Amino acid sequence: MTHEMVSTLRPLLAAEASAEAYASGTEQSDLEQAVWLRLLERLDTDGPPVDPQGWLRRAVRSEVRRTRRTARHERPYLSEPADDSGPGPEQQVMTADSRRALHDAVRRLPGRCPSLMAALLSPKDLTYREIAGELGISQGSLGPERSRCLGCLRRLLSPVVAAREPRG
Repeated sequence: MTHEMVSTLRPLLAAEASAEAYASGTEQSDLEQAVWLRLLERLDTDGPPVDPQGWLRRAVRSEVRRTRRTARHERPYLSEPADDSGPGPEQQVMTADSRRALHDAVRRLPGRCPSLMAALLSPKDLTYREIAGELGISQGSLGPERSRCLGCLRRLLSPVVAAREPRG
């Protein structure tokens, strides 16, 4: 598309789009953009129109008709379709990454710590009595062992957590 053609057609397109936009229920800028796109597509396939001003007027009216047809078939939702109450995709990825780092660190813990931490993190929400029975240790030693395992876990996770905090 030549610079002269754009310069010549820009004011005409603005005027035509302005005249037609309100009646069609569309934005003037959207209408202009659609016509510019049509012109670019035409230049790719058929070359420049013989009568650019006439082509532009017809393209504007054609685009208005297309917009009206589309609007007739569109129906508004009765309620908002998007559920913004939950975490977004970015937060879900970050949460999954944090869980993965936690579970990786738990697997690297020494001794009985991996099985103890797995039991504590279990979705079954086990009681201390159930955990002690499952691991074969006394319920009284579960607290001190848990504290020791959490200390080890903190040391393993401190480089991961420190790297994720914003600085400055």
